[in-house]
Amino acid sequence: MQYTYLLVNFFTILIPFLFSFHPKLQFHKTWKAFFPAVFLTGLIFILWDMYFTHLEVWGFNDRYLTGIEIGNLPLEEVLFFFCIPYACVFTFHCLSLFMSKRTNYRKQKNFTVFLVTVLLVVGIMNIRYLYTSTTFISLAILLLLSHFVWKLRWLNRFYIVYGVLLIPFFIVNGVLTGTGLEEEVVWYNSTEFLNIRLNTIPIEDIFYGMELILANLLIYKFLLSRKKVARPTFNNELHEKVMR
Repeated sequence: MQYTYLLVNFFTILIPFLFSFHPKLQFHKTWKAFFPAVFLTGLIFILWDMYFTHLEVWGFNDRYLTGIEIGNLPLEEVLFFFCIPYACVFTFHCLSLFMSKRTNYRKQKNFTVFLVTVLLVVGIMNIRYLYTSTTFISLAILLLLSHFVWKLRWLNRFYIVYGVLLIPFFIVNGVLTGTGLEEEVVWYNSTEFLNIRLNTIPIEDIFYGMELILANLLIYKFLLSRKKVARPTFNNELHEKVMR
């Protein structure tokens, strides 16, 4: 169907947007931090996307698109970098209300070191695969900066929330990579990634999504601390320093 990708974006953001105004959540009061964060992060990822599309690392099936393009990307792909982060940052905002703010810094460090090690080893050993190496190595660098340089104390909560987000991730990304459809909405060049798939989803997509959401959260939480965005009175999360 021509509007498949557009509908995926729409239904991804619909519930989070409606519940943004819930009196116990009030995510809309953080928009002054969220929208600059999503535009800055989106710009970086859209340029990355445009370049990889140009190199034919991946591409898009016209059968499922409206035909409107921005540069060499379909409109739906550009919207992806706003709709998905909105839903994910909203989820982080909501789940953080119920999660302990105490940080087991040692466990966070151990998991970060383990994850970074795996990412660097796999990325470097598969340097010939452009999608694999770029995604794994860049995420490893971002995680190293987050824990060891910026000393973020909410990184452990991010790991937990992202684990929860993998549930809707497999639904959304599954559709985009062909689950339940006759053809893929987004296709991948098998010479540019490991070609290991979870059902129809390239394993690299999990870490690409992780980097996208972490980058959004880094800027979002930094701006919250700088702009002192209004927040629900019961939520101490939004008054924390970005390093907490």
